[in-house]
Amino acid sequence: MVAILVLTAVELEARALARALSLPSLPSLPFPAFGGGTLRVAPVGLRGGLLGSRWSALVAAADRPLVISAGVCGGLDPDLRAGDLVLPDAVITDGGLRLPITASDAQRAAAAGSVSARAGVLATVRRSVATPEAKAALRAATGAVAVDMESAVILEAAAARGFPSLVVRAVTDEARETLPDEVMRLMGADGRIRGAGLLALTRPRVLRRALQLRRSTSLALLSVAASLGRLAA
Repeated sequence: MVAILVLTAVELEARALARALSLPSLPSLPFPAFGGGTLRVAPVGLRGGLLGSRWSALVAAADRPLVISAGVCGGLDPDLRAGDLVLPDAVITDGGLRLPITASDAQRAAAAGSVSARAGVLATVRRSVATPEAKAALRAATGAVAVDMESAVILEAAAARGFPSLVVRAVTDEARETLPDEVMRLMGADGRIRGAGLLALTRPRVLRRALQLRRSTSLALLSVAASLGRLAA
C-alpha cells in the first residue's frame, strides 16, 4: 500500500486534518506530526520554510511516498466558494515555472470522489494576495483558479527525489473577498494567534471578519480531510 505524506503550512491545519481523520500524534518526531495507517500529516511552515529541516525525518520510514500539499487556499476564480475543493493539474511559481502534478489518474480520481473538485492551475506566491484587485490581477497574469504559499515548494522537493505529488486544497477566502491587514497580522508563522494582535479583535469589523474566516477555514479543512480519507481508503 502506498504511503501518503500530507504536508500543510501551519500546525493549525495539520491538527484539524488529524482530528477529522482520527490520526494520533507521533511523539517519535521532534515536531508536531500525526499518523496512522498509510497517512502521515505534518506542518512545514508558511511558504514551506520548515520543509528542509523536517523532510528527512518525515520520509525516513516511507518508500517513495505520495507527497501531498494540503490545506487552505485563496480563490481566484469568482465561481469558487468557501469550502470548494481544488485539485489542480499544475502549480505555477512566482517566477512563472509550471510544475506538474505527478500522482496517478487513479489517485486523483480517489481524492475527488464524487465531489465536483476544481482542476486547473494553482499559483504559489511569496506574499499573501488579500484584495479582490490583487486576486484578479494574479488570475489575469497566470490563469490560476486559486492561490497558496507552499505547494510549489512541496512539489519541487518531491520532484527532486522522484516522489509522486498531489495538491489537495480548499477555498477559505473567495475572489471577491478582502482579507483585512488586521486579520492577516493576527496569525503567526505557526498558525497561532499572536498575543500582540488580540487587541484588534475588540474592533467589531475585525472580529466579524476573523470569525468568518475561522468558519470558512473549518469548512475548507473538512473538505480536504474528506478528500484525504477517500484517497487513503
